[in-house]
Amino acid sequence: MKKRFLIVWTLFLTVLTFSGCGIYSFTGASYGTAKTVSIDYFQNRSTFVNADLSNTITEALKDRFVSQTPLALVKSGGDLHFEGTITGYAISSVGIKSGETASLNRLTITLKVTFTNETAPENDFDKSYTRYSDYDVSSSFDAVESSLVEEITKQLIDDIFNDSVVNW
Repeated sequence: MKKRFLIVWTLFLTVLTFSGCGIYSFTGASYGTAKTVSIDYFQNRSTFVNADLSNTITEALKDRFVSQTPLALVKSGGDLHFEGTITGYAISSVGIKSGETASLNRLTITLKVTFTNETAPENDFDKSYTRYSDYDVSSSFDAVESSLVEEITKQLIDDIFNDSVVNW
């Protein structure tokens, strides 16, 4: 019984120590001394425009930081700052089968993101992210577009979050 109590007590102290320091979180994110994050609206500069995409991506990135970090979301001038544009939104044919017809179509979304870390400038970056999702050619794009955008947006936000604060 004493051994069990000691193990539980040790685990409790370990969790208390890591959760109280403010530098590490169980999502693996590291913020250093940053206290705030600001995220600019992602403008859509792609040739094919989805009217809701800018808002979807901007809000998804805000939601990720609000839900998985202790950082306060501010309108501008955050210790961590994101700005970006949607540079690509395209459908292409993939999965060619016999008779040279496509069996799959692919929606690809590309973002250009600039990340500024005021507390650790060596972590700043300016890079592009591209993700895609395939769908069957027998499906109408209008019928699957929202689920494809949701899936791709989640992947893009994961990439941006990991590159900016997880650093794995």
